[in-house]
Amino acid sequence: MPILMQRQPRVSPVNERAPAIAVTNLTKVYPGGRAALDGVSFAVDRGQIFGLLGPNGSGKTTTVRILVTLLSQSGGTATVGGFDVSREPERVRAVIGWAGQSVGIDDDLSGAENLALHAMLHGLAHDEAWSRAAEALDELSLTHIAQQRARRLSGGQRRRLDLATALVHRPAVLFLDEPTTGLDPQSRTRLWERLRRLKDEDGVTIFLTTQYLEEADRACDEVAIIDAGRLVTVGKPTALKAELRQGRLALAIPDAGERARAERLLRECAWVGAVEPGNPIVVHVADAATGVAPLVRLVDEAGIHVAAVEQRSVSLDDVFVRYTGHLPRTEAPVVGATSGLFASAHGRRRR
Repeated sequence: MPILMQRQPRVSPVNERAPAIAVTNLTKVYPGGRAALDGVSFAVDRGQIFGLLGPNGSGKTTTVRILVTLLSQSGGTATVGGFDVSREPERVRAVIGWAGQSVGIDDDLSGAENLALHAMLHGLAHDEAWSRAAEALDELSLTHIAQQRARRLSGGQRRRLDLATALVHRPAVLFLDEPTTGLDPQSRTRLWERLRRLKDEDGVTIFLTTQYLEEADRACDEVAIIDAGRLVTVGKPTALKAELRQGRLALAIPDAGERARAERLLRECAWVGAVEPGNPIVVHVADAATGVAPLVRLVDEAGIHVAAVEQRSVSLDDVFVRYTGHLPRTEAPVVGATSGLFASAHGRRRR
C-alpha cells in the first residue's frame, strides 16, 4: 500500500474559532523611511487557497515574512491560526509551513535527511520524523532522490525538496512565496494537484504569492492585489473579472513596424483601456463585441494591415492591469534569504 494512503490524520493545534489569517492595518517602514506596507488589511478563512498578487516591490514578500515571523511589522496586527505574530511567534511557527523564493535545503544531507531533520525541528520523535520524510518524498514524487545528497540534485528537484520540507510536519497553514518558479510544467501541475488535495482532504489553508496569474485564476479561492504597499482589491477571481465588464481584442499585424505604429495609435485612444504589446497586440476595450468595428476602422485609416482580429474573454491579467497598470514581471531569485527550514521551526526575525 502506498505511503500516502497510510498517513495519520493531521491534528491541528490552531484556534479553530479564529480565521486562519487575519491582518489589520499592517504597516512596515524600513530604516531610512521607505514604506513597504501601508495599512494592509485582509482575512483568510480556514481551508482556503489565497493568492497575494502584485508587481515586483509591491510588498508581497514583506507581508509573507511578517506572517511567518521572520520580520517585525511597524504597526497594525496580524494573527495566524489565531496566534499573534508579534506576541506569540513560537505558537505561530508551530502551526505553519513555509517555502520562500530561495531554496533552503542543506547540500550535505540527502533528500530524506533534509526532511527528517525538518520534522524533528518541529518536535516530532525520531521514528515519526523518518516516516513523515518518506511520506513527503512519495507525495512529491521524490522517492528516487531519498538517498542522494542535495548538492547533486537538479534545480527543479531542489525546489520540490524545499517545498516538501514545508509539508513534512503537516502544517495547518502553509505559506508559499512563488512556489512554482523554476519548476517545469509537469512539476507545476503535480504541485497544484497536491495543494488542492491538502485543501480538500486535510483542510489546510494555503497562502501564496505567484507571478503566474493563470495559475492563481484556476487554483485560488480568493486573491488580493497589492501595489506600492497598499491593498487595492480583494475577492474571488470570478467576481473580480465580472466587475470589469470589458473584453479584449487581439490584433494580428504581420509587419513589425506597423505593429509599433498601431501600439502608439491605440495608446492615444480615449476609449482604449490598455494595450499589451506583442504579436498579436491585445487591446482592452469596454465591450469586445461593439469594439471590433471602430478598432479595425481606426487602424485601417492609418494604413495598417490587420490580418486577423480575435475576441478574448476577461482574465485575471485584465484585473491585474486595471489595478496596477501593467502585467507582473518575473521575480528575481532572492539570494541569501533565510530558508524555510528555520522560518517555520524557530525563525530569525529582522527589524
